Amino acid sequence: MKYFKTIPNMITLGNLYCGFLSIGFAANGQFNNAAILIIIGMMLDSVDGRLARMLGVEGNFGKELDSLADIVTFGVAPSFLVYYTHFYQFGVLGFVVAGLFPLFGAYRLARFNISPTKSSLNYFVGVPITAAGGILALLTLFGGRIPSIVTTVIFTAMCFLMVSKIRIPSLKEFPLPKYGIIVSLFLGAVFFVTLKGYYGQFPYLIYIAIPIYIAYLAYRFVKVKGKKNS
Repeated sequence: MKYFKTIPNMITLGNLYCGFLSIGFAANGQFNNAAILIIIGMMLDSVDGRLARMLGVEGNFGKELDSLADIVTFGVAPSFLVYYTHFYQFGVLGFVVAGLFPLFGAYRLARFNISPTKSSLNYFVGVPITAAGGILALLTLFGGRIPSIVTTVIFTAMCFLMVSKIRIPSLKEFPLPKYGIIVSLFLGAVFFVTLKGYYGQFPYLIYIAIPIYIAYLAYRFVKVKGKKNS
C-alpha cells in the first residue's frame, strides 16, 4: 500500500516538471512548446487526485503537493509565457504586471485548500488556476491571430476571476466530460503545432503522456460503465 501512495505524487511531480520545462522553453523563445507543456500539465493535474481516491491513498501531503505544482505550472509558467510573447514590449512594467498572475493564483489556491471538501465537489469559488493558466497557454498558441489588447484584457480578467466569489460548477463528479474537454483542447493544440511545422521541436514528453492518459481514460470509462450495469 505504501508504494501506491507514491504513484499519484509522481504524477503531481510530473505536472510540476512540465511547468519548469515550460518556463525554460519560453525563455528560449519556443513559445508553442511552452504552451503545450502547460496543457500536458493540465492532463496530469486531472489524473492525480482521482488516482489517489481510486487507490485509497488521499491525504494532506498530496493536496499540498498538488497546490505547489499548480502554482508553478498554471501560475508562474503562464505568466512568463505571456510576458515573453506580449508584455516584454512594456519593459519592467510588463514584467511586474505579468507577475501579478501567480500572486492571484496563489491566493486562489490557499482559499481553495481551506474550503469545505463537500462544497468543493459541487462548485468552485472563482475560476480555478488550472483553467486560467490553460486559457493563457491557448492564447499563446493562437497569439498570431489575436490582438495583444485582447490577450491583455483576458489576462487581467483571469487574475480577478480567480479571486472572485463567482461559483463555477465543478465537474469532479462527471469525469468523462471533463476529460473530453481537456483531450479536445490538447489534440487541437497538437494539430495546430503540427500544421504550423513545429513538429520537429515538439516535446518528447508528449509520447509518454498521451498513451498513459488514454489508458487512464479507458480504465475510467470501463469502470463507470461497470458501475452503471451493476
